[in-house]
Amino acid sequence: MRVKLAINPLTWTNDDMPELGAETPLETCLAEAKLAGFAGVELGNKFPRMASALKPILDAHGLALASGWYGSNLLERDVDAEMEAAEPHIALLSALGCTAMVHCEVTSAIHGNKAKPVAERPVLTERQWDVLLPRLDEMAKRLGDRGLAMAYHHHMGTLIESEAEIDRMMAGTSHVGLLLDTGHLTFAGGDPVRAARNHAKRVTHFHAKDIRADVMADVKKRNLSFLDSVLAGVFTVPGDGCVDYAAVLPHVAAAGYAGWLVVEAEQDPAIAHPLTYARMGHDNLARFAASAFG
Repeated sequence: MRVKLAINPLTWTNDDMPELGAETPLETCLAEAKLAGFAGVELGNKFPRMASALKPILDAHGLALASGWYGSNLLERDVDAEMEAAEPHIALLSALGCTAMVHCEVTSAIHGNKAKPVAERPVLTERQWDVLLPRLDEMAKRLGDRGLAMAYHHHMGTLIESEAEIDRMMAGTSHVGLLLDTGHLTFAGGDPVRAARNHAKRVTHFHAKDIRADVMADVKKRNLSFLDSVLAGVFTVPGDGCVDYAAVLPHVAAAGYAGWLVVEAEQDPAIAHPLTYARMGHDNLARFAASAFG
């Protein structure tokens, strides 16, 4: 199979809410990721950020680094300044053999604000679109010159969240790659199957996050923040929610995707036992991937 399976450490310890899984050491995250069957992991807040320190740790567990999140502020600074700010992250990913960088524009984002309903997230003005898209595209080109594909992560509570916004970003750029996140897109009211069909050739990274439809309806009705939605259990691992992976993945496979499929399902580890859900996510995703990719 030409794709590989990885997991984000959010299953064990949360980046936006460090109190979730705060007591869980990195060693446990990595050992259990391997035990669940994964070949790689994404970066988390407990990972050392120097290649010389991180590589031996990952090697000891037989794990590769799949990628890692970078939040940009391209609406507030130009590409030269952004590339300079991102350089340590770029260097780390490159040194550890990554081929894609998870990228999200976080200017004015509210996904980390527990007091702010996710429905009140910022929306780009026409002027901001005119600023952001050329800068995103130029940064994606420069990353490509460094051997890293930009994998733009549409994300709840940020400026590019909806399917229409993804479509506009794709239409307005040529170098930007897409991180297709099935959970965030479903939460945003979009259709992951349609997005996969429309943008499969530009998918450079894939997050297999599932959605509990009943919880999603409830948190929207209660107008909760992104973080409170997470605590309510809106996200889960693939195969445990309403996302139709059997319909999504064949579009990505047909376009020749050969990267990582990443289980990313932030939940409260005190409620959703991490190893149990890691195994469930791996086994379900492996089954869907085998059917789609052969």
